[in-house]
Amino acid sequence: MIRTATLNDLDALVGIENRSFVTDRLSRRSFRYLLTRGNAVTLVDEAQGVIRGYIMLLFNIGTSLARMYSFAIDPPHRGRGVAKTLIAAAEATTLEHDCVSLRLEVRRDNTEAINLYQKLGYKQFGVIPNYYEDQMEALRFEKHLAPHLSQDLVRVPFYEQTLDFTCGPASLMMAMKALDPSMEINRTQELRIWRESTTIFMTAGHGGCGPYGMALSAYHRGFNVEVYVNDAGAMFITSVRSEDKREVMRLVQEDFLEEMERHSIPIHHGTLSVAELQSIFEKGGVPIVLISSYRIYHEKFPHWVVVTGFDERYVYVHDSYVDYEADKSSTDCINMPILKIDFERMARYGKAGQKAVIILYNQDEDS
Repeated sequence: MIRTATLNDLDALVGIENRSFVTDRLSRRSFRYLLTRGNAVTLVDEAQGVIRGYIMLLFNIGTSLARMYSFAIDPPHRGRGVAKTLIAAAEATTLEHDCVSLRLEVRRDNTEAINLYQKLGYKQFGVIPNYYEDQMEALRFEKHLAPHLSQDLVRVPFYEQTLDFTCGPASLMMAMKALDPSMEINRTQELRIWRESTTIFMTAGHGGCGPYGMALSAYHRGFNVEVYVNDAGAMFITSVRSEDKREVMRLVQEDFLEEMERHSIPIHHGTLSVAELQSIFEKGGVPIVLISSYRIYHEKFPHWVVVTGFDERYVYVHDSYVDYEADKSSTDCINMPILKIDFERMARYGKAGQKAVIILYNQDEDS
């Protein structure tokens, strides 16, 4: 029988964990926490009152992506089809949560598990160096559970932002690297772009990066670029209480706008629908979109993501912010599928609903 685990299964789950793994074990405290989380589900295979194995899923709020966080079969019950049964149940549960992709990490030396995933249709899409406690690297696998959806993805390399306030530079670097694979992206470049494009002040903490400064950074690195905004006013200013800070932000934006005018960088005052974004993408542009982080992280701050593809129902994005406190890894942030209707709702920031999109093109393409 496959059923959802409860706290009454805690002793059995910890026992299976300790008998299955030498390192990287989930603690009793972690099991207790994950069994009571709203965005996690643990399934167990039970026969005659004995739990033979478990599989734990995490669901990303605001996206249609699930992650197989942990999976173990008690050693005495291996080789009896328990693993396949649990994975099938996990895939069904993933679809029940309106998720269409299931991802996982596995040790490179775990050939038995790798062979099983491959037989069940999982495809490798990345490697994480030094992922486990003994420095063994992890292989990333994914299975699309809605095969009728055909993804149209560009090969955008993933870059994880190294500071809480550098999502804009990280997104910009990913887009530039997609268009120019020879371009070097690293932390020095990330900080340089932040210095070039920061608004100086923000709602709190360090200044964020607005669309105009980021567009100029891309232009000075040899890319064609255009900007779409729905509001000619200063970005992010409504959330700043100090009038002195607001004045500085206005001056910074005016300076950016004057430089953009000198370089004839197009600024469009209007909004782009998801359909229009997809059309631009299909013509070779790589969009970087301002979203509100609230729908994903339940915190109200402006956040930049880079679009990596579309299909008939979903927008796919790279999110440079990896929320380790929520048990996420970079696996959760690559080509995140977001329903188009949800993306329309999250692609705005603040009470004024400010919208901004930066489109990058290669020099030899018309913008």
